[in-house]
Amino acid sequence: MENSNPARFLIIDGYSRQSRDDLVKAGMAYAWQLYVNMLQTYLPQAEYDVLLPSDEGVTTPNNSQLETYNGIIWTGCNLSVNDTDNPSVSSQIEMAKRIYQIGIPSWGSCWGLQIAVVAAGGKVIENPKGREMGFARKIQLTDEGKDHPMYKGKASVFDAYISHDDMVSEIPEGGVVLSGNDFTAIQSMEVRHQNGVFWATQYHPEYDLHEMASLMIAREEKLTNIGYFSGHDDFLTYVNLLKELFAQPDRKDLRWQLAVDDDVLNEEVKRCEFRNWIDKQVTPYLER
Repeated sequence: MENSNPARFLIIDGYSRQSRDDLVKAGMAYAWQLYVNMLQTYLPQAEYDVLLPSDEGVTTPNNSQLETYNGIIWTGCNLSVNDTDNPSVSSQIEMAKRIYQIGIPSWGSCWGLQIAVVAAGGKVIENPKGREMGFARKIQLTDEGKDHPMYKGKASVFDAYISHDDMVSEIPEGGVVLSGNDFTAIQSMEVRHQNGVFWATQYHPEYDLHEMASLMIAREEKLTNIGYFSGHDDFLTYVNLLKELFAQPDRKDLRWQLAVDDDVLNEEVKRCEFRNWIDKQVTPYLER
């Protein structure tokens, strides 16, 4: 990217302080740090601010402050977008509406997709099939997705890292479904609303095997209770396989046992959507 000024980003991490601490204790990086890592891969000189809207005393930026950014990034988090009695949730939805009005290119995964939809007038519900966890299998691009710049260079069917309970149930005006699978009909969307464009995935391009293993450690009790594991020994066996493959990604036996391939192991493949957002949304905005 050729520009005299570095691109500026606001990264919004909605996890509460306690939730962040719990995840770090389990071995995860902060959600915002995962996006810093991706951002600096493609834009090493990029500047960024991190907003933690669930922390006490934190206020959301006003419009003048938001206008200083060239891109907005929403991480995943464990809030429910329908819990509008929570001031953090309601303030984030309100901020997303203002970002649409201003017209800053936005990106989000998981929670970010749900924010994109609700702020534009759509709806989110708890997935009647339950929690989708670990790997979202056989995500298929829609006809619109196959021709969409977000998926330039991506296979039409792929797996991805995932962890969510809620799902998009009503598409807002200006929303286009780009992919889905049998578990969750809407795995990614573009939402054009007012002056803004928001690209978002329900899955997590920012995760890797280490992050997924650590997330499972943090959620062991919940995952066991809903039937993902028969008990602690079963849980440890699976998590250790994830860790081993992370350390040795060329292990054919582990790839086969876990049924994973380059779509979740190759950084360039799994980050394709985010890289395309930088190229197709942020760069033109920066060069205006």
